[in-house]
Amino acid sequence: MTTRAMRGIELAEVDEAAVASYLSATPEFFDRHAQLLSKIRLPDSRGGATTVSLLERQVEVLRERNRQLERKLKEYVDVARENDTLGTRVLTMARRLIAAGDRVTVIKTVEASLREDFDAGESVLVLTQASVPAGLAESRFLRVVAADAPDLRSFETLFSSGKPRCGQLRDSQRDFLFGAGSVAIGSVALVPLGPKGHLGLLACGSNDSERFNPTMSTDFLQRIGELIAAALAED
Repeated sequence: MTTRAMRGIELAEVDEAAVASYLSATPEFFDRHAQLLSKIRLPDSRGGATTVSLLERQVEVLRERNRQLERKLKEYVDVARENDTLGTRVLTMARRLIAAGDRVTVIKTVEASLREDFDAGESVLVLTQASVPAGLAESRFLRVVAADAPDLRSFETLFSSGKPRCGQLRDSQRDFLFGAGSVAIGSVALVPLGPKGHLGLLACGSNDSERFNPTMSTDFLQRIGELIAAALAED
């Protein structure tokens, strides 16, 4: 602690932490010294050389907190609306799959639902040979591979986790799913089908590198994968 002269009076200089600690522990201080409140002036938070009263600063702080709460509330509302929309789309897919019947129609229904209900036209369904009806030909949407195919083994981490994953792919994985030269695919959602992906996987691609990013929730993708796996298991 040091001292300095002010208007002929020796004043003790205490560090700011001690002052803050004292005022925090003694909230009644300004009750006993109410006259100080009108004398306290603070720099205007909007800049410049002007000052404002403590009351004005408190009002501004409360307004900023209110703006922050409004922004946070809007974020929650936006997420809730998006989840509601996604929930409706998943329900629509479920109804279409229930009405599909056989596995041939199931596969066609999955493609149509992804394109029409989810705007996911760049999608590929990779199925193991055992899960595909005999005689069903491959297409731009459907890829049929052996369960032990080397290209399929490159997704072992996905199958082991049993959970969807979003983000970018290695070039070899992207070429396997979407064809050589598919560099326009910026992000992908991968969904394993069946326990440990024994039925195969669903891949939804997008030219937007942020549409399927690693931070997004995969709960709805998980539900979609479960619906498709259940529909393929029933024939």
